[in-house]
Amino acid sequence: MPELNRRDFLALAAVPMVLPQRGAAPRAARTGLQVCMHEASSERFDFRAAMEGYAKGGVRLVEPNLLKVREFAQKEGGPAAAKRLLDDLGLRPASSSNQLFLMEPGEQRLKSIEELKWKVELAQAIGADRLVTPSAGTGNYTLDDYKRGVDNMREAAEIAKPFGITLMLEFARTSRFAGSLPTALKLVRETNHPNYRVMMDTYHFWGGISKFEDLELLHDGELHHLHFEDVPADPPRELQGQPDRKFPGEGIAPLRRIIEVLKAKKYAGAVSFETFNPEVQSTDPSQVAMRVRKAIEPLIG
Repeated sequence: MPELNRRDFLALAAVPMVLPQRGAAPRAARTGLQVCMHEASSERFDFRAAMEGYAKGGVRLVEPNLLKVREFAQKEGGPAAAKRLLDDLGLRPASSSNQLFLMEPGEQRLKSIEELKWKVELAQAIGADRLVTPSAGTGNYTLDDYKRGVDNMREAAEIAKPFGITLMLEFARTSRFAGSLPTALKLVRETNHPNYRVMMDTYHFWGGISKFEDLELLHDGELHHLHFEDVPADPPRELQGQPDRKFPGEGIAPLRRIIEVLKAKKYAGAVSFETFNPEVQSTDPSQVAMRVRKAIEPLIG
């Protein structure tokens, strides 16, 4: 090999050297719709096993359960160990999960605020920039409760702001407070805070009281995150619970039509699969990830 002269050497030295991490897959860029795995789908496994399985299954976006992350961090030397594991596996946390009872007035809210404080700090430490806040209210609410709910959301957003975390209101079909997309949009828009956005779960959307036409209420770029599952034909929707969620394409929800509308509304982010089916939660995470990819990738193009 010919010897480098000084000019060639300096030119070569100016080029940054990027060495791939051992065993790491390419990092996923935040462009376009991408398959994501919610860690609830592997509830019977610890954080390491779930993340290693998802990476092996070819998924690059994950939605870690912060309780599982904390357990791992306590055993392995802190949050930096969890971040290092994700980095070594080539995984990026597209979101994190979750915190209940932040917007609904009630006795549970004070505890929820305290839990939120450590969760936003941990989410930041592992490289996440958002956190799901589902509505789970079961009370008999008044219009004044919704005004207080907006104030509650602003307070929570201020807690998340210093950590660079965006909270996301997830409406739920079983919630008596925010059970539909229109209500979620109303609350988020009235909160009017950059650290509170709206997200959607297709199981709650199609299996609840929302209508397909409600998707047209979304402003371009307004949807911040998406959970993506199917709704079964049986049992009747009135009897369905969280474990009844189906893999995309195995139910009756018009998922391809929903995706096309969301694309038109400029959604370009994670398409995250979340299930509470005990059988799936006990299955090897790599097998679940491969099955999820096979189900979702044809639908998102």
